[in-house]
Amino acid sequence: MNPLPSGLADALTGAHPYPRAFVTVSGAHLYGFPSRDSDVDLRGMHLLPLADVVGLAEPPETFTRMWDHDGVEADVVTHDLAKFCRLLLRRSGDVLEQLASPLVVASSPLHEELLGHLPGIVTTRFAHHYLGFGRGRWRAFEETGRLKPLLYAFRALATGVHLMRTGEVEADLTRLAPEYGPAYLTELIAAKREAELGTLPADAPSRARLAADVAALADRLEDERDGSPLPDEPPARPDLHAFVVRIRLAMQR
Repeated sequence: MNPLPSGLADALTGAHPYPRAFVTVSGAHLYGFPSRDSDVDLRGMHLLPLADVVGLAEPPETFTRMWDHDGVEADVVTHDLAKFCRLLLRRSGDVLEQLASPLVVASSPLHEELLGHLPGIVTTRFAHHYLGFGRGRWRAFEETGRLKPLLYAFRALATGVHLMRTGEVEADLTRLAPEYGPAYLTELIAAKREAELGTLPADAPSRARLAADVAALADRLEDERDGSPLPDEPPARPDLHAFVVRIRLAMQR
């Protein structure tokens, strides 16, 4: 895996206007196949000032910024505390992976506490996200022939299968491929690392074979969802509500 650029945490201090509960790395670095020219996707949760959330104004709940970081394109997207927790409860696999990402740029006790709620957040309904994302990336591959959306399709579906089976969030395709993917994924990952926008290698499997394997993994995800021991609704919903209320009230002090 390509190392992350140094100084990201310091750069955020000047680029981000709000206190940050955590910031982690998502995208190709998290998925295990960054190329030399991959940008760095920073994601996380911030805290809006109390006056912004209790008054009549409707402040933006999402902050975004993009900049050049020593020749690498970096972008940060963070959601306010309440929005982030709402997205978790609405089966957003994106924020689930951001919370659980092992590539941590900045953390806090709030981050650690929220991680403790993960077992009560993960439900069978996250399968809907991974099925939709995987199938959408497959369509993008069909349109462009590029390797990146193909690997994103396999990654999303394999992450969903693993989540339904174990309740654990694993977004790294290099870890998922040996158990859930066809053997040729190793070669495709190596090719993707050489070029961010590269096309399918000449010796790659046929389109028909790829289509069959993606469809089979999507079918497996549906089967794993139907037989999963995970709950259909998040038991942690009242706990997250209490979490948000407690943090907001503490901001008065």
